[in-house]
Amino acid sequence: MLKGFKEFIMRGNVVDLAVAVVIGAAFGTIVTAIVNNFINPLVAAIFGKADASKLFFFKINGAEFHIGVIVQAALNFLFIAAAVYFFIVMPLNKLNERRKRGLEPEAEAEALTTDQELLTEIRDLLRARQADR
Repeated sequence: MLKGFKEFIMRGNVVDLAVAVVIGAAFGTIVTAIVNNFINPLVAAIFGKADASKLFFFKINGAEFHIGVIVQAALNFLFIAAAVYFFIVMPLNKLNERRKRGLEPEAEAEALTTDQELLTEIRDLLRARQADR
């Protein structure tokens, strides 16, 4: 029973998933810090209020409608998407372009296995035999 559990835990996809969750949580902290400490103050400097959730509030027959909360959620989504794109995606895309232009050495071709070498020799011998006919 413990052996099966150990094999399950040590599978590559479980470990990869665990790493992705931890990295995702850390990355979320970075994005939140960018939005809270750069983008929201920038919006407050431009528009006078950093938070739209208090705007567009009304009551009808005792029911409260908070349209500003929806607007704020949409703005937060756009701010987070912009932060991810301009601070993470765009710089990584530029780095990948540099790599493609040859500024970084390409990986060497993988060496053939013994089986592949033998099959290559057999193929070459068969071609030579057919050429002699």
